[in-house]
Amino acid sequence: MGSVEEQPADAAAGSIAHRVPDLGALELLLAVARLGSLGAAARELGITQPAASSRVRSMERQLGVALVDRSPRGSRLTDAGALVTDWAGRIVEAARAFDAGAQALRVRRDSRLRVAASMTIAEYLLPGWLLALRAGRPDTAVSLLAGNSAAVAERLLAGEADLGFVEGLTVPPGLDSTVIAHDHLIVVVAPAHPWARRRRPLPASELASTPLILREKGSGTRQVLDSALGGLARPLIELSSTTAVKAAAVSGAGPAVLSELAVGEELALRRLVEVPVEGVALARDLRAVWPTGHRPAGPARDLLSLTRG
Repeated sequence: MGSVEEQPADAAAGSIAHRVPDLGALELLLAVARLGSLGAAARELGITQPAASSRVRSMERQLGVALVDRSPRGSRLTDAGALVTDWAGRIVEAARAFDAGAQALRVRRDSRLRVAASMTIAEYLLPGWLLALRAGRPDTAVSLLAGNSAAVAERLLAGEADLGFVEGLTVPPGLDSTVIAHDHLIVVVAPAHPWARRRRPLPASELASTPLILREKGSGTRQVLDSALGGLARPLIELSSTTAVKAAAVSGAGPAVLSELAVGEELALRRLVEVPVEGVALARDLRAVWPTGHRPAGPARDLLSLTRG
């Protein structure tokens, strides 16, 4: 091949990425050395012969030495080319080891998924999403940690969960989020409760002043309700799960405020009665959350995509 321009004296300055050929060029050089032909090397790597010639010329300009002599009988490495090829073999081998290690990391990441979710989402939405995820990732072991929205944030920030779901009004500090669904809270009572026979909607002020069966502090449901009403009366009963609150309401213990996702069956069977409320909107966003700057990847990314299906 033609002469090669010498590199300027300050070529050693700056990033090594500008001074060392890329892996594709080094693989091409190794193929030329092994096959004795630039055309054969190009075919093996799935590129055209002109593209291979251009890549060799670019590599020679970058290094400042001639690497390949071409003749009708084939392509022969120069003395410098033989030396560079020896170095290239070590670099490519190291790159293969790097690739194998990265693949092992991906396999380890994809082998498990730790999800933390607030109670309503954990009980009424996640089971369907996880079944769909299993269809696409049957080898991924999934663990679910259910708790209130504050506990979900703590798990994520402590590195104990890969993806979280919360129901509160705000996103806890240190987390990024996206809205995945919308939900409404409704007031429910047992059929024998006086509110079940009301002819007019319940005023928001009366709801706020009435002792209710409530979730514990830190739950998204209680946060939304407290904010919407501007404060709540002392709880009639304070319980740590949506199922427990619902069971207490069904038993006639008192009124409760629950997600409409949680009480569909009880309303249909008349085990609970919805009480319309006026003067307040009890709506909320359901969010997926993750540590700031760590966008979900692998199984967590796939689960997140299923929530928007």
